Amino acid sequence: MDLRNGRESRNVEDRRGQGGRRLGGGGKIGIGTIVLALIAMYFGIDPSVVLDTSERMAPPAVESSAPGQPRPAAEDDMARFVSRVLAETEDTWGPIFQAGGAQYREPGMVLYTGATRSACGVGQAEMGPFYCPADSKVYLDLSFFDELAQRFGAPGDFAQAYVIAHEVGHHVQNLLGISGKVQQARQRVSEREANLLSVRLELQADCLSGVWAHHAHRARQVLEPGDVEEGLAAASAVGDDRMQKQARGFAVPDSFTHGSAAQRVRWFRAGLESGSLRACDTFSAPNI
Repeated sequence: MDLRNGRESRNVEDRRGQGGRRLGGGGKIGIGTIVLALIAMYFGIDPSVVLDTSERMAPPAVESSAPGQPRPAAEDDMARFVSRVLAETEDTWGPIFQAGGAQYREPGMVLYTGATRSACGVGQAEMGPFYCPADSKVYLDLSFFDELAQRFGAPGDFAQAYVIAHEVGHHVQNLLGISGKVQQARQRVSEREANLLSVRLELQADCLSGVWAHHAHRARQVLEPGDVEEGLAAASAVGDDRMQKQARGFAVPDSFTHGSAAQRVRWFRAGLESGSLRACDTFSAPNI
């Protein structure tokens, strides 16, 4: 991605160096719980739902790099990059909402290390990035991008941008009232049907991230050769089937909450190629 001339967002809160301790003793998280969190919560689900840790967070720990000390250049470069990606989403969704007669309220982004509090509970690095609708913020431990590249085989700056754009897609859903309606509907149906509603919500966020990329490139030519392939690789890498097979050797489709690799690629591509919100109506699609 070419963001060299892009601005940085004013909505980034840097909590790195202020992280809490990992839970220990009675609040220790087991491997099975972490795997469940990874499968059920990658990209946008309230972390306290699975881990139930909102009341068990230890006091903040003192870290080796005190606040105010210079950070490693690579880490600061990454922080600047995600800030510019967030700014790109602001510059894209603002006009889209305005064209529809609405005002876009920009989300915040919190960078943290290890663990941090959110209005949705405690965020842990093991969960990956997530969006909290209660405070309209995206939470991100930058170490996730190393995991995305090394563990899931999806390197590249546009793969990272896709992750951020997906979480911002959840913010768009929240502003449009979609997330609240889905949450209410999930409470009235079976577990299998609730999972399917979650899949449709997540696939729509994938599509919305594609819509963002479409308009950002058309307005500011931010995409470079190979970027689209990086985004598609990232969408595929975090498919439920691939993650479940990696975690336990097999996949259980009825338990999917985010969609298969093929579904995530298909809906990201739908938004990217069309640039249309109408193309992202995953809830009316007979086949997803």
